[in-house]
Amino acid sequence: MDINIGIAEKDRVAIAEGLSRLLADTYTLYLKTHNFHWNVTGPMFQTLHLLFETEYTELATAVDLIAERIRALGSPAPGTYAEFARLSSIKEAQGVPKAEDMIRELVQGQEAVVRTARAVIPLAEGAHDQPSADLLTQRMQVHEKNAWMLRSLLEK
Repeated sequence: MDINIGIAEKDRVAIAEGLSRLLADTYTLYLKTHNFHWNVTGPMFQTLHLLFETEYTELATAVDLIAERIRALGSPAPGTYAEFARLSSIKEAQGVPKAEDMIRELVQGQEAVVRTARAVIPLAEGAHDQPSADLLTQRMQVHEKNAWMLRSLLEK
């Protein structure tokens, strides 16, 4: 059936492409955060282990919300490592970084997700796609807060 939700097909496709980049960034950050949760060591172990778990659990919920919005717009959601690697602006961690380097990498990842979401907002607003704009705004709020909290751990 045709989709008739008041957003032109070309706009739905453009927004879905932007959301696909957001999904790829979010999933890549989820995987990186989960990896660091498993492998963190050092004096901040307990704090970081629990913080990383909180963050990857929230990211796991977010990927589903983003993918479902892509589907509601009528596009397929990317769902393979190859697609995520192609679409994501976040790079995988090499080896097992020290705890402070994990924090730095996660700050960079959180900020990358914010930039990706921010880039899609004009597309959603221009098409009067309030549900996508709302989702993007919520994601930016979560990731800006997470980046701030992670940066706070690095202050001496």
